[in-house]
Amino acid sequence: MTSDLRKLPAGFGRLWTAQTVSSLGDGVTHAALPLLALTLTRDPMALAAVTAAGTLPWLLFGVLGGALVDRWDRRRTMWVTDTARAVLLAIPAAAAALDVLSVPLLAAVAFLLGLGGLFFDTAATAYLPDLLRRDPALLERANSRLRGAQTAMSGFAGPPAGSALLAFGRAVPLLADTVSFVLSALLVRTLPAMPRPLPEVRESLLRQARAGASYVLRDRVLLGLALRPAVGNVAFLAVETVLALFAHDRLGIDTYGFGLLLTAEATGGLLGAGIASYLGRRLGTGTALTCTAAVEGLAILGLAVAPNPYMAGLALAVCGAGMGATMVLAPSLRQAIVPARLMGRVASTSRMLAMCAAPLGAFLGGWLATTYDIRTPLYAAGVLLLAMTTVTASMTSNRRVEAALHAAALANGPYHPTPKDPTRENAPDLL
Repeated sequence: MTSDLRKLPAGFGRLWTAQTVSSLGDGVTHAALPLLALTLTRDPMALAAVTAAGTLPWLLFGVLGGALVDRWDRRRTMWVTDTARAVLLAIPAAAAALDVLSVPLLAAVAFLLGLGGLFFDTAATAYLPDLLRRDPALLERANSRLRGAQTAMSGFAGPPAGSALLAFGRAVPLLADTVSFVLSALLVRTLPAMPRPLPEVRESLLRQARAGASYVLRDRVLLGLALRPAVGNVAFLAVETVLALFAHDRLGIDTYGFGLLLTAEATGGLLGAGIASYLGRRLGTGTALTCTAAVEGLAILGLAVAPNPYMAGLALAVCGAGMGATMVLAPSLRQAIVPARLMGRVASTSRMLAMCAAPLGAFLGGWLATTYDIRTPLYAAGVLLLAMTTVTASMTSNRRVEAALHAAALANGPYHPTPKDPTRENAPDLL
């Protein structure tokens, strides 16, 4: 039986459910935190501080966090992190109930939630290939389901739910997210504990972090996979910065219509995540990644010249589909070829590069719109995406991808970790 017909292990269903529940809670908080801040202040800089605080952990501790995850038991890291985030959210919920909530407290909570997200996401990324025995086809199927659930919960269901729950009290959405973290922690706690990778020669944390970053920069396939989201974030943030103004001034879209425009993009993302595995099988992973990147660039150019809201919505849906497929194929390939002992550092390095690029995109979009025209950032983003596609196409070609998969198989052999009974866990403490 070919690998693409194998069943996903039962443990994946629990991981999928845990991340779905957690994504719903994330969507609730993503909408609720800015709205809570808005009840406390109208100062744009204060509101921006709450939003920016959630991204700072990736910029400050991204690679170091990955090095720590590679030292720790990944399953335990996930459930301990979710438990800590549940306890953390109880603090602003209590402050809201007692009417002592403040902007600095919200910013601190956003920062610590982001730090928890760094550890949970990195550990989950490193745990999944162990659970699925590094089978590339199973990884694509699993990431497709995870990505689809994340988009549906954090993009569709969570934000409206967060806004609605806020009407019942300022503490209610925070308590809802607390419950989601508790449920996620309980589910993750029941997952099979995988054997930890063989320890490396004892080195300092900083040296191990640097080794993980160097591993990405030296490997052409991994570097190509890291450049796509990094350059893509510059382009997409340039578009996002001016999208509301572009929609209002050039397309005549009101506030309700703008929400529908964003929904079109999210819908495309769901479709792209759903067909990613099919594209990988039909075209080869390398060619599929090149095609999805080109589709994103062409779709943004289509958005720039869209004559009406309907064509703009179609362009964003197509772009979302390309992004959804890319965000399934690229992580799946990375998980299949990176050694288990480096998985946390490689994943966090790639994520950090993407996060660092985002502010540059926002500044670029604002500057181009101010200096030239509101459509200019869209044209620039489309051209940048196509240029990135040209540069990375040879780095992640089918030939290079197959060679990387073959080398990983020779280095590691067929990966068959034996799950341990979670009720008999004897792994070292997390810290």
